[in-house]
Amino acid sequence: MHWINWVVVVVYLVVVVGDSLRRTRGTKNLEGFFLAGRRLPWWAVGLSVMATQLSAITLIGTTGQGSISGLRFVQFYFGLPIAMVLLGVTLVPFLHGAKVYTAYEYLERRFDAKTRSLTSLLFLLSRGMSAGTIIAAPSVVLSAVFGWDLVYCVLLMGIPTVLYTAIGGVEAVAWADVKQMAVVLGSLVAIIVLLTIKLPVPVDEAFRIAGSTGRMRVFDFSFSLTETYTFWSGIIGGTFLMLSYFGTDQSQVQRYLAARTVEEARTSLLMSAYWKIPLQAMILIIGVLVFLFFTFNRAPMLYNPRHDRALREKAPAQYAELESRYTAALSAREQAAREAAQVKGSAPLQAFAEQNARVDSVRTEALAAVTTATGENSRDVNFIVPRLVLEHMPLGFAGLFLAAVIGAAMSAIAAELNSLATASTVDFYRRWYKPDGTDAELLKAGRVATVLWGVFACGVAVKAATLGSLIEVVNRFGSFFYGSILGVFLLAMIKRSNALGAFVGLIAGMSAVAAVSFGAPQVSFLWHNVIGAVVVLVVGLALSFGGKRERAAA
Repeated sequence: MHWINWVVVVVYLVVVVGDSLRRTRGTKNLEGFFLAGRRLPWWAVGLSVMATQLSAITLIGTTGQGSISGLRFVQFYFGLPIAMVLLGVTLVPFLHGAKVYTAYEYLERRFDAKTRSLTSLLFLLSRGMSAGTIIAAPSVVLSAVFGWDLVYCVLLMGIPTVLYTAIGGVEAVAWADVKQMAVVLGSLVAIIVLLTIKLPVPVDEAFRIAGSTGRMRVFDFSFSLTETYTFWSGIIGGTFLMLSYFGTDQSQVQRYLAARTVEEARTSLLMSAYWKIPLQAMILIIGVLVFLFFTFNRAPMLYNPRHDRALREKAPAQYAELESRYTAALSAREQAAREAAQVKGSAPLQAFAEQNARVDSVRTEALAAVTTATGENSRDVNFIVPRLVLEHMPLGFAGLFLAAVIGAAMSAIAAELNSLATASTVDFYRRWYKPDGTDAELLKAGRVATVLWGVFACGVAVKAATLGSLIEVVNRFGSFFYGSILGVFLLAMIKRSNALGAFVGLIAGMSAVAAVSFGAPQVSFLWHNVIGAVVVLVVGLALSFGGKRERAAA
């Protein structure tokens, strides 16, 4: 990579990290470190929440997803506005008014200590794995750029972030998020402009060509438990997922607990309700534009350079045969695309779709050959956009994009690690080991927890990078736990529910999700959120009915 790109990366990171640390105040006490003294303005909290959603995973995984499958992924977020409105009148005033450090403290006040601890433990497991996936995203970029081993890239990203998180606290994280939003949005707009300029056909014709492959299809009204991206899975499963993520996940709850008032906390969440779907649609459109760019320009047979080299070295004859067929298929596809842009009617579009299917068929064979030759998962969706930016974008832009990816990842990872450290320190260390611990002792424990969770996340990152689309991976991890956790908080708002019902219901919910995950893996992960929440509610209310009525938490 050119030295100018490195200058862009270094200058950006110095400015973002330096200014964020400069703004940090009050980190010598527990509330200052974990909740920024509960003094963040609503717009900073809102941008921080959105920045978590527009992380490196979004820049890499979602754009790659859009290139492969088009706009259908946006249905995943259809439940978000519903969830934000519901949270604004339910969990937000409950948790903010309780003046707690973690969402799970409230569960002890409402039920008992074991329900709090089990719920917090499930959060730690889910968020620890998700943090690893977030580290994997920029590591994939670095691996693609320099050909370095993925493990070294993970460590290069993880170690500085752990140190930054341990020093800065949540206030530094939040202000880094604010600046990150501007850079990420600027990068996305720049990519749209550059790709549009580079298309050799009018944009409307290009999208018409992409539509012949199904990439411009947004809505799928079929009802299926095995299809992830449909209108109904987004509205139903997505609502449950978003309710749990924004309402019970400490990484998000901690943001609005740091807001000054309940009203400001609500307003910060409504920012996502208004803007998330349009932003996500824009990101997926970038993915479609990437597909179109590679339709008219030479597309790699394998986007992962390391896998390309491995197949070339270990099976040279097979590689040469695949490459020959792939080159011919690409040429035929490009010719069909140019004809479809010039000639109206369905026949040229159908011809393009058939040629595109030939390209996909050869790529599928190549990916299977990589798996056979290396023994690794060969899905390379996370390498599509990095290859585009680093090989086809103007000088300096690669540095800006890389800075945005690294900065977004560091910001998101820092938020994840800070929430993990908060739950570990407050829900376990202080609750069970040091109930009378001083702020100095608890801050030390929090920093140690940050380091330990950083090590765990780095381990997960190495595996997550090989599992396919990172945006899908992080949501699969979360959906295994989120529905059951949400169910416990819903029980907490029902006066008749009791501690026995909550604890046993939580175990039943997790058991049901595990049974479906391993016994019926064809069921989409979005429905796991519904299954978990419903089972917890049914079991919890059944055990609570007729039992001793719990006193509602203050």
